[in-house]
Amino acid sequence: MSRSATLLATTMVLGAMLTGCGLAETGAVAAAGGASQAEQARQAKQTEARVQQQVDAAVQLDAAHRHAAEAESQ
Repeated sequence: MSRSATLLATTMVLGAMLTGCGLAETGAVAAAGGASQAEQARQAKQTEARVQQQVDAAVQLDAAHRHAAEAESQ
């Protein structure tokens, strides 16, 4: 094989290897991104449940205050 053919073949092989690495990295990033989104969704559901509990507690407290105020006014 001539020197230019060897250089061309080497360049093509290295290019293919770098392209393969880039694709593997892209796949790894996508998988990590998917896991991150799943974690964010899980945390959002936990936050939503916690806020709902706080709202429910505030509603119950308000009802108790109203009931007490009505009892005092009679």
